Amino acid sequence: MRRIHLIVEYDGTAYAGWQRQANAMTVQEKLERAILKLTGEELCVSGASRTDAGVHALGQSAHFDTESRIPADKFSFALNTLLPPDIRVTRSEEVPLEFHARFSTRGKRYRYLFHAAPHAGALTRNTHAHVIYPLDVERMRAEAQDLVGTHDFAAFAASGSVVKDTVRTIYRAEVTSSGSEIRLIVEGSGFLYNMVRIIAGTLIGVGSGKLEPGAFRRAIASGDRLDLGITAPAHGLTLMEVFYDPDDLRI
Repeated sequence: MRRIHLIVEYDGTAYAGWQRQANAMTVQEKLERAILKLTGEELCVSGASRTDAGVHALGQSAHFDTESRIPADKFSFALNTLLPPDIRVTRSEEVPLEFHARFSTRGKRYRYLFHAAPHAGALTRNTHAHVIYPLDVERMRAEAQDLVGTHDFAAFAASGSVVKDTVRTIYRAEVTSSGSEIRLIVEGSGFLYNMVRIIAGTLIGVGSGKLEPGAFRRAIASGDRLDLGITAPAHGLTLMEVFYDPDDLRI
């Protein structure tokens, strides 16, 4: 038995998220079907992040166990002949059996894209959240810095979340702009359900003047979701990279 690690890129527009569901197509199911065709094995592909419907990935990490003798680095080429064009395996490698795509993570990087313009873009409709009013990028940039550090982010979880430990460490939170595009990059030890989308929605509120600056500080102190802004649309979000200790990947 071997454990194969994949890096997967996908456009999430057509899928009900990463995780297999009974009544909707997901990225996980597409990968498992492709592996079945390739190896004849019915197996489970474990992903590092259970991205929501419409969320994209450039660096989703996943693994599966196989008895196939296909060279590890060739799985990417073989699977890409069986996958739809909106899902691509960009790397495949053999890793120790102790490695786990989800539980071995040391952190993740997400990107959120805004299109701030009077009219929605034809080419950005599936990748950027359209904001019709002007946004103050400098105000958003300053607000984002209040996320950096180790905090209790209980207020940043979607309602109904049942996770017990809501303390996370944010290493980086940057807002940049180019023309009508505004880009948020967030890196952290881990993220609560919908946390990055709540961060993005709050930055829309602060940047538009609908929320007073200091919203993140207030929410961290109070633990109250009402101190934050909307949950931004899923399609603006992309999982960029999942981080591991290099030794955990080494055979």
